[in-house]
Amino acid sequence: MPSTDASAGTGPFSVPLDEARATGAAGDRDTGGRGAPATAGDTASFGDGEDTLDLRLPAEFVALFGSAPAGGSADRCAGSRDDLLDDVAAWGPTATSVGGFQLVPVRLDHDLPLVHRWMNDPAVASFWELAGPQERTEGHLRAQLDGDGRSVPCLGVLDGTPMSYWEIYRADLDPLARHYPARPHDTGIHLLIGDAADRARGLGSALLGAVAELILDRRPTCARVLAEPDLRNASSVAAFLSAGFRIAAEVDLPGKRAALMTRDRVRRGRM
Repeated sequence: MPSTDASAGTGPFSVPLDEARATGAAGDRDTGGRGAPATAGDTASFGDGEDTLDLRLPAEFVALFGSAPAGGSADRCAGSRDDLLDDVAAWGPTATSVGGFQLVPVRLDHDLPLVHRWMNDPAVASFWELAGPQERTEGHLRAQLDGDGRSVPCLGVLDGTPMSYWEIYRADLDPLARHYPARPHDTGIHLLIGDAADRARGLGSALLGAVAELILDRRPTCARVLAEPDLRNASSVAAFLSAGFRIAAEVDLPGKRAALMTRDRVRRGRM
């Protein structure tokens, strides 16, 4: 994918971080397939492009992570679909340094035009690859809304105004879990800031930190929050770093070289 804001470098920290911190993040997401485990400074060679939403996990794997009874269906988890992420819709508002913020699950009939417009912003499209007709955005959202609840698409509402798009997902139920040392209830974040006027203002790092804290507060079984920004997206990587995430590894995913970033519950008191 072409980059709009950074050039790939070499080594475990391969983005110009001083430059990146001066820019705003349009955001990015992972592009599907996963691969071998890596440690900081290593390169992981990833697999053949499986998509999170298409993954069908073995029943034994789901049972191991507490999401279905042993021997049950891998696609019908115990309890309601909200159980996988502890009911994001009920998480409620949180105070942040930039205002009152809330994650509101997407309502397709109401929110599709807004998300579609954001996906067609060139700065966003370079990393999300969902530009084009509205049907393409609709398919991406509907796959999550009609799925088993392992990924929840949300609008980020700041002081009453929708200004960002988020996906909160179960990283331990993602294809990545086959190839990195996953822990039960690992939770991932994808983010984009919708309008150019809201970028380069420090909103991304402030909201990422707030949402990471919200996840850890609302999901007591979750020990860490993960992200996989494209290393070429220097502003996104810098926003995660400023929000208290650390780069655990560089990994090769289909279509991008990513920074595997984590924010651990045990590190909260050191922030």
